[in-house]
Amino acid sequence: MRLILMGPPGAGKGTQAGTLASSYDIPAISTGDIFRANVSEGTDLGKEAQRYMDAGEYVPDEVTNKMVRNRIDEDDATKGFLLDGYPRTLAQVEELDGMIGHTGHSLDAVVVLAVDPEELVQRLVQRAETDGRSDDTEDVIRRRQEVYAEQTEPLIDVYRERGLLHEVDGMGEVAEVTERVLAALRDVTAS
Repeated sequence: MRLILMGPPGAGKGTQAGTLASSYDIPAISTGDIFRANVSEGTDLGKEAQRYMDAGEYVPDEVTNKMVRNRIDEDDATKGFLLDGYPRTLAQVEELDGMIGHTGHSLDAVVVLAVDPEELVQRLVQRAETDGRSDDTEDVIRRRQEVYAEQTEPLIDVYRERGLLHEVDGMGEVAEVTERVLAALRDVTAS
């Protein structure tokens, strides 16, 4: 299964990614996790990524594309993967098409988690308090929502036109959302 998990920051992508990756025995690849690992290790990529993350902006495509290409070329991703946080722009969609096409495979599904915008702000403010995340101030959270609306929401239409999109209500308990996602993907795995 080659799957993309989309939704605005705070929609629960990371929470759902682990469960889905286990269900399908594929790696969950989170650009945010990879960026944060590089930040904590003090790498050049991490320092560059930190500047953008602290401002609530996306890390430039060329940096992100290279990182994702390297990751999906690893052995554990040959039978599939779940992407969380990528693609975020139309240019990244084209890049991903090339990456997957190069392997002779295609994308199986795109799941979008829909959550009320004010609920997202509250979730992320709470996460910042519990996890100590410097990139989750209320101003940065609201800016990230604006960037998502401007740059990433247009991808929903692209994947809808391709017949790959599954929109899922991301509100409620984690287990409820997980069941909705798995139900949406049953048709994909049955074919």
